[in-house]
Amino acid sequence: MNPATSAGVATACEVQQGIGLGFTIAFTPDECRVTHMRKITAAHLRLWRVPEPTADSVILAVSELVTNGIQHGHGAVALKVICSDGVLRVEVTDGSPSPAQLITAKNDDLSGRGLYLVAVLARDWGVSGDGHTTWCDFRLSSGRR
Repeated sequence: MNPATSAGVATACEVQQGIGLGFTIAFTPDECRVTHMRKITAAHLRLWRVPEPTADSVILAVSELVTNGIQHGHGAVALKVICSDGVLRVEVTDGSPSPAQLITAKNDDLSGRGLYLVAVLARDWGVSGDGHTTWCDFRLSSGRR
């Protein structure tokens, strides 16, 4: 444990120390996994002391990206969350043959707004060159808690 943590003044994900934290989970594409991934992510964000407004946005992004991976992907889905140097990145890999695309949902559409929400909440988002991974980044405050 570094001195900042033991003194109780650690910043989110040890931003000032440059320490990277993260986890990766692979799972079967089942709708019940969305709730599990939200809970696991929330637990890590609390452990990493990510401020609540940012944590809420990250959890919503996880929910949307995991849902997309389950609904549109092929085979196992993987969630990866990495926190390093003031940036928290969420990646969902789903084996989809076509990359995720931002669409405009109509007022009466019941779905189709997930990536729009991610784009609004995150600092940046995108899709890997092979189209299998959708990611988003969140900037973390470097201020002390």
